[in-house]
Amino acid sequence: MPKRTDIKRILLIGSGPIVIGQACEFDYSGSQAARALRKEGYEVILVNSNPATIMTDPITADRVYLQELTPESIRRIVEKERPDAVLPTMGGQTALNLAAQLHEEGFWEAMGVEIIGVDIEAIQITEDRQKFRDLMEQIGIDQARSRTARSLLEAKEILQELGGLPVVIRPSFTLGGTGGGIVWTMEEFDRKVTRGLELSPVHQVLIEESVYGWKEYELELLRDANDNVIIVCPIENLDPMGVHTGDSITVAPAQTLTDKQYQRMRDAAIKMMRSIGKFAGGCNVQFAVEPHTGRMIAVEINPRVSRSSALASKATGYPIAKVAARLAVGYTLDELPNDVTGTTSACFEPSIDYVVVKIPRWNFEKFEGVDEELTTQMKAVGEVMAIGRTFPEALQKAWQSLENGYAGLGADREDPPREEVRARLKKPYWDRTLQIRNAFRLGASVEEIHDITHIDPWFLYQIEDIVKIERELERRTLDQLDADFLRLVKQYGFSDVQIAYLLQGNVTEADVRARRKVLGITPTFQLVDTCAAEFPAQTPYYYSTYETENESEVTDREKVIILGAGPNRIGQGIEFDYCCVHGVLAAKEMGYEAIMINCNPETVSTDFDVADKLYFEPVFWERVLDIIEHENRHGKLKGVIVQLGGQTALKLARKLHEHGIPILGTSFPMMDLAEERSKFSALLRELEIPFPPYGAARTVAEAVEVAERIGYPILIRPSYVLGGQGMRIAINKEEVERYVRNILKLLPDNEILLDLFLENGIEVDVDAACDGEEVWIAGIMQHIEPAGVHSGDSTAVLPPFSLSEEVLNTIRRYTEDIARRLQVVGLINVQMVVKDNVVYVIEANPRASRTMPFVAKATGVPVAKIGTQLMLGRKLREFREAGLLESKLKGYAIKEPVFSWDKFPEVPKELGPEMKSTGEAIAFVETLTDEHFRRPYAIRNLYLSR
Repeated sequence: MPKRTDIKRILLIGSGPIVIGQACEFDYSGSQAARALRKEGYEVILVNSNPATIMTDPITADRVYLQELTPESIRRIVEKERPDAVLPTMGGQTALNLAAQLHEEGFWEAMGVEIIGVDIEAIQITEDRQKFRDLMEQIGIDQARSRTARSLLEAKEILQELGGLPVVIRPSFTLGGTGGGIVWTMEEFDRKVTRGLELSPVHQVLIEESVYGWKEYELELLRDANDNVIIVCPIENLDPMGVHTGDSITVAPAQTLTDKQYQRMRDAAIKMMRSIGKFAGGCNVQFAVEPHTGRMIAVEINPRVSRSSALASKATGYPIAKVAARLAVGYTLDELPNDVTGTTSACFEPSIDYVVVKIPRWNFEKFEGVDEELTTQMKAVGEVMAIGRTFPEALQKAWQSLENGYAGLGADREDPPREEVRARLKKPYWDRTLQIRNAFRLGASVEEIHDITHIDPWFLYQIEDIVKIERELERRTLDQLDADFLRLVKQYGFSDVQIAYLLQGNVTEADVRARRKVLGITPTFQLVDTCAAEFPAQTPYYYSTYETENESEVTDREKVIILGAGPNRIGQGIEFDYCCVHGVLAAKEMGYEAIMINCNPETVSTDFDVADKLYFEPVFWERVLDIIEHENRHGKLKGVIVQLGGQTALKLARKLHEHGIPILGTSFPMMDLAEERSKFSALLRELEIPFPPYGAARTVAEAVEVAERIGYPILIRPSYVLGGQGMRIAINKEEVERYVRNILKLLPDNEILLDLFLENGIEVDVDAACDGEEVWIAGIMQHIEPAGVHSGDSTAVLPPFSLSEEVLNTIRRYTEDIARRLQVVGLINVQMVVKDNVVYVIEANPRASRTMPFVAKATGVPVAKIGTQLMLGRKLREFREAGLLESKLKGYAIKEPVFSWDKFPEVPKELGPEMKSTGEAIAFVETLTDEHFRRPYAIRNLYLSR
């Protein structure tokens, strides 16, 4: 059945600001769906309140509404735009809940808008725990024994029926496991049931028998209107049941299922999808398997594109959201081509000849007193994905991608003490695979570790094999590394840093690299092709491994490599992915071959058809250098862009510079000048620009001496970090000692910067671009909260609302002077504080900033694209003469931070110099009497803490 012609305009509902449990994977899905629908000739009207995303960029849809996601705003948009259909399955739980609410009110029917891609009845069945249970019983699918409670009394009766503790509490209609968890004590039971009843929008919770320790699996399905169903990807959780899937390390394809078990699971998933309605689209089904008996139960089904869909798409190369959007408008799977091969049908189930490992990324260090134990409530803020030919290779590459200082699964530092390893293994913590490796180093057996962790022995044997290779490396010197053994070591994912650390003698990473090259051991690049190399692939989507054949052909075109931002975390989120996508498109527009390197599966930049070539690899020095050397074989590399990928990309600038690899835009010495506090202060003195008195220290004693000299309150921060990591305000000597000790524990050998804190100052953020001569100021944002609240946690207003013209002129002049002195080519962000009408400069970052997408959406000017094209040689006058630098903003735009406090009820809601928000929304207001301004202004001092 070809696409429908009776609908022409489709409303796509986004997922809103990023919160823990609902992140940018839905931005990826929504962007992909919008692009697919427009390609089919439909007009797409998109509503989403998140300014940091590509999804809300004018390039994505025909009409973009940057408005809050409420029934009222959806009604207004529908009444104005009159869409024929609404697609709510690409915006996570937010979009589904909105669609369901408006359906119950009869709004869609009254407006003649058809819901496509899902049955509302399906949502109601799958979200209502009791209805879902009844349906599964009806079709003969086994589940955990459970019942729904509407009160604490009813919950206690159910507990008795289930045979007592432990049990699992699951509030209805919540996302990311909010309010849920395993309960081990009666006191905890009362508290969690009451909290779950409060958090559930329908005030009911499911009390369920505990399947803690069972194996967990997810299947991603697609179905069309003819009832053709395919399984895109079976995903296995390395962590057993008891850890939320968003917090679990996951592996694709599933590794420990027998063929018979997998067939049973497939059949059950298809039966479940068919039972919940006739809709065409995507679906995610979760199962638990009892390891000893093989009993399989259904955990849940989500009739929408899920968090795992992005992972499954990137793991297989099969674009789930794109296909699901086309199925929603009437196509059948057999009519659609597979985008990767171009010759096979979308009806072919992907088969892969490699292993994919996803590891979540957490930010526990941001939340003092947080409970780090992983439970059924999700706590991760992002994730990385790695591809290898084997599980050990993919696991080590994933650890290299995490950006927490590790060069693989350990083996790059001293082993921790036995007591620490034993304590960390007892409960599921974020570093569980690392502690398993440490336990093997200490002589533990597979059986012992399995008894403690319940992780399938197959995975444990694989980690034990990694440790066996470590032991062999420790016995050798660099000269004793022969080609066969070194190739085996690299096939196990070991980085040169790890190998250098393990070998006898004083060996460096560069020594190992040189030895590898002498022995002819360099990585090969393989295609992600959805069909295990059975058919040729059209899409240039690669991963590195150590094979014999290389599938990445190097062209004669002039190339630009863009380094991505790695995993999302607080302080470096989706806004840098937005900048990277614009960077890729800008380079392509100027005729260069645009090559993307990134490892974040949730993002648009890692979509296989965005860049000319995608390397799904860790943004890790060794891997990046391998790609650069491979792509520069014909000497056609124009350079590498490091300005768009946040601190991740910037951290590699020094090494690129030292290796003589051209950096496009601002030079490394100038970037370093901005980062190096003493050099930057000298630059400000030279320009006669005021800055707060400061000092630097490397020890606790030095820090106290600096603080006593400068005075209190004093701002303490480590250098070279993003998102204010480790920043604190101290008001006396004791606090300086405590904070500095903590920073040095977290970031050893880091220089500590201490600045006089300007109390009650007004903080200002400036985003600008420079072509080496002329400076263009894209936006000046005034923060509502006082200085001391991190800029990422502040409510920012564009243009400023209470600064005099004299102060604004000073701000402009300082920005221009700094940009010219730093010889900026591309983008720059300058942070200032205004106190008693004096403007102080706090810092300058010659790169894309967190606020750049907000400024672009607020003004209608593509700042990141312009900045990239300046790096590639264009001049600002070209853009000005074409009228492309003129702001279209009328009134004010407000950037509103969004927090995920509900995930950490034990953490106090305090705001200080360390960033804690997970996302942001944008609001356009005509006057400052609007609630979006009045409310944050009224409470601007409320949460300021140190």
